[in-house]
Amino acid sequence: MDFIIKTFSELNTTELYNILQLRSEVFVVEQDCAYQDVDFKDQKALHVFGLKEDKIIAYTRIFKPGVYFKNASIGRVVVAANERKYGFGHDLIKASIKAIKTHFKVDEITISAQKYLKKFYEIHQFIQVGEEYLEDGIPHIRMDRE
Repeated sequence: MDFIIKTFSELNTTELYNILQLRSEVFVVEQDCAYQDVDFKDQKALHVFGLKEDKIIAYTRIFKPGVYFKNASIGRVVVAANERKYGFGHDLIKASIKAIKTHFKVDEITISAQKYLKKFYEIHQFIQVGEEYLEDGIPHIRMDRE
């Protein structure tokens, strides 16, 4: 899979539409969670997306330190449901970590992870910090990577 990294202003309208569609498909429809996905943070993020046969099937947005958390951060981690069985989520996290190191020159990363994905993120050296909390009605945990 090829990963592309762009600022908000570098995204073309088709890319932005496809990213928002994927996020909505998973976070709103699949997870049955009504929340405000378009939150005006996209303009501050770098967008990391994976293409398979010219279709966006994996996506994160990353932030430099101080924008979302004290550390750099990864958010809106999503892989299309029919593509998850291929391990693209792991490729996506690796690409996002690499993008943070390359663009922001830091190693420390914080995420707000859905609790059920704890083991997935532990594979990538993230460690739970603190207690579980609800975010948009879904159990989450803070996880840090040094």
